Amino acid sequence: MHFKKILGTAVALAVASTFALTGCGEDSKTLVRMSHSQIETHPDHIGLVAFKNYVESKLPEKYEVQIFPNATLGANEKVLELIKQGSVQYLVVSTANIEAFDPIYSLFSMPYLFTSEAAFEKFILDGKIMEQLGVNSDKNGFYPVAAFTAGSRNFYAKTPIRTVADLSGKKFRVQAGPTNVAMMNAFGGAATPMSFGEVYSALQQSVIDGAENNELALTDQKHGEVCKYYTYDMHQMVPDLLVVSKKFYDGLSADDKAVFDQAAAEAEKAEFEAWDKAVQDAKKTAEGMGVEFITVDVNEFRNKVLPLHEELLNATPALRPLYEEANKANQAQ
Repeated sequence: MHFKKILGTAVALAVASTFALTGCGEDSKTLVRMSHSQIETHPDHIGLVAFKNYVESKLPEKYEVQIFPNATLGANEKVLELIKQGSVQYLVVSTANIEAFDPIYSLFSMPYLFTSEAAFEKFILDGKIMEQLGVNSDKNGFYPVAAFTAGSRNFYAKTPIRTVADLSGKKFRVQAGPTNVAMMNAFGGAATPMSFGEVYSALQQSVIDGAENNELALTDQKHGEVCKYYTYDMHQMVPDLLVVSKKFYDGLSADDKAVFDQAAAEAEKAEFEAWDKAVQDAKKTAEGMGVEFITVDVNEFRNKVLPLHEELLNATPALRPLYEEANKANQAQ
């Protein structure tokens, strides 16, 4: 039996076993499963702990919230299918991983959509934006209910990236999605989509020359052990979204929905509060690992990929209203 098949069976069994813990009797609690792909010190996890604490403090007799970190239930694309089925209730997932379900989420993969992190945060914390992102929830099988910041995405590699030319011909891991592949090609590099958990070994074995992510990847995933150069080109600001199974959420009473909605707000607040400290700690730790942080001319990188904006808007016209809102957020800062 192939390893992937064994792993898939193990994931299915893990999810099935959690069903056995969900009570059916009058006095039993409903088990709420929350999945994410980060370690337990990551701000995403801290946000979910705040969610769990809020729900269990308000409805202690009705719900037990279990958090599954480290992609325990499988890669995000796999868990999205479980979310649609209602066998997992909540997932923290990058918008890049949702593009395959709904191209509206490709907005955030558009390089240099935002001119500052302040504009990015203003945009993703706007409840009206969340409603627009969830316009196809009936078809997708999930609602976006909170946004987590993931800072800016930057290149890191085994060799220094000081100019766009330094990307030429290099193989970089990007998140799955056609927009990310188009961006990497525009930079002159070779896009290599793969799941987050495979990146460390791919870097070690020189399957790829580098990757792109925020600073926490250097330490949480130990990528800084292999890549000693981190370049602040700030090509993307891609949020993690907390999404809820439509099947689960629609089955809640109005009172319970109010509790779960507030829990999502508490998670968002806790994740944002944890983020800045986590980045500073990661930079300090990475420097101790021998990582050099490089500042570059961001405009050189931006100008290389700006033509992608119109291409992407023409390909997906539904993005244009959100794109215009993003420009307003940029101008307000």
